[in-house]
Amino acid sequence: MATGFFWDERCFWHSGGNFTFLLPVGGLVQPAVGGGLPENPETKRRLKNLMEVTGLWRELDARTAEPATEGDLLRVHTPDYIDAFKAAAAEGGGELGLRTPFGPDGYDIACLSAGLAKQALFSTLRGEIANAYALSRPPGHHCLPDFPNGFCLLNNIAVAVEAAFEARLAERVAVIDWDVHHGNGTEAIYYDRDDVLTISLHQERNYPYDTGDAGDRGTGAGEGYNVNVPLPPGGGHACYLEAMERIVMPALADYEPDVIIVACGYDASAVDPLSRMMAGSHTFRAMTEMMVEAAADLCGGRLVMVHEGGYSEAHVPFCGHAVIETLAGSAITAPDPLANRIEAQQPGPRFDAFVSSWIGDMEAGFGY
Repeated sequence: MATGFFWDERCFWHSGGNFTFLLPVGGLVQPAVGGGLPENPETKRRLKNLMEVTGLWRELDARTAEPATEGDLLRVHTPDYIDAFKAAAAEGGGELGLRTPFGPDGYDIACLSAGLAKQALFSTLRGEIANAYALSRPPGHHCLPDFPNGFCLLNNIAVAVEAAFEARLAERVAVIDWDVHHGNGTEAIYYDRDDVLTISLHQERNYPYDTGDAGDRGTGAGEGYNVNVPLPPGGGHACYLEAMERIVMPALADYEPDVIIVACGYDASAVDPLSRMMAGSHTFRAMTEMMVEAAADLCGGRLVMVHEGGYSEAHVPFCGHAVIETLAGSAITAPDPLANRIEAQQPGPRFDAFVSSWIGDMEAGFGY
């Protein structure tokens, strides 16, 4: 069986309105020439294009999906929010939360984005494909049940997981979020539940500023099933791998999920405009290798990647190619033109020792 790749051209047509970087145009904010919000279609489109050029595309089982239904959404989101979202989209779009502007087709495209994640999960759980990658846009991991934020209009992964629970395709799910920003939406949805283990690796105090502490472990039945791994700005390749080895892998082994889902953001890239981490494409390849290994050992290889953030148009395609080639077990690679520069800028031994101590403190607190 091949790796499934779920995408749809319409997801590239999602529009966030007239912005310059994170600022709405107006007053003293000059319009951007050829720009807009950092969350734009080109990072995703260029990933798909790169795979076509290298030939990796031909090794994948490329599919689209039906949009998530309103019933799917209501398992996660409140009726008031869904009604407001539909009404605003019908009036031409708007802004219902924090940094989540959308155009007239915003609701339909967001449903399609969630539908891609849902179908990727269903196809993997049903054994139709070996594993899956969903090129979802808009992203989802910041979206709360009643409040969109951080470019996220629906929580794509939660919508997929709840639909899988409803269909009795899974009972225990692990969500690993290595987007550089804290997965606050997914955390909030599952904070008091033990049927979903949520693990977020993120740059400390980036976005949101007030969530993501290592001490936030869940409540009630969910106590201990929420794991935050805030990392110091400047942490590079070694930092991510050490956190994965010492915290993520033991947590997964303890939990024994039916499927592993990765909220696969690329904004930890060393050249991303919205972070201060130092990851390279080799970092994402190595973390994917670890996830493939964990899925093989724990849940019959069932692994689903759902695209989240990543705002460097030049670098995201190479990071994504590294992930997908690893997921597919392909010999086709796309040499990263920034690899030498990123490697030369990696932190030195003194900072690595500081990071190791930082991760060790968390490891001891988690009991792994």
